[in-house]
Amino acid sequence: MIIVTTETIPGKEIKELKGFVRGNSVQSKHIGKDIVAGLRTIVGGEVSEYTDMMTESRQKAIGRMVEHAKKKGANAIIGVRLETSAIMANASEILAYGTAVYVE
Repeated sequence: MIIVTTETIPGKEIKELKGFVRGNSVQSKHIGKDIVAGLRTIVGGEVSEYTDMMTESRQKAIGRMVEHAKKKGANAIIGVRLETSAIMANASEILAYGTAVYVE
């Protein structure tokens, strides 16, 4: 599956638009990681516990978007975007979306 943020893929011709595709992942905080992260904010630096959590969540959202595109018969996704939102005090959502296409 080719995944790009652009509206075209260099060297490929879009033969068919398959439509909008999306995938999402909602991740809640882990109390143990919250404690470690809280301590890290006191001394400064990257909060790697949350970086890792959000990286995993992004990968899940993109994977689900790819599965959605495959079900539509696509072999590429153009115009891919990622969005993040807090949906409650201790949880956030990653949304991946784009346009599924068939390219040659």
